[in-house]
Amino acid sequence: MTKNPFINALAGLLYISLVATLMFYGIADKFDNTILIPITMLSLFVFSAAMMGYIFLFTPLQLFLEGQKKESVDLFLKTLAAFAVAAALFVSAGLYLTAYF
Repeated sequence: MTKNPFINALAGLLYISLVATLMFYGIADKFDNTILIPITMLSLFVFSAAMMGYIFLFTPLQLFLEGQKKESVDLFLKTLAAFAVAAALFVSAGLYLTAYF
């Protein structure tokens, strides 16, 4: 991805938001009690792990292989921290909205 941890974290959040929106509005009621539900969920899990791995690990791994170990670790940890803060804000907003609306 990029060397900007905030953009990487945002890309991860956008991907998760897109998948969650599609699941909530798009296909939630299309697979009523069929074998397609576990197949779809496991496929989505594998694809999501690969996608998030690419978003979070591709650039740090490139930096690491180029010998820039400190920059690699810093970028990875900053990306994780930015993602954790953003995820905590989403959870807090969700709890606030469900409590008061």
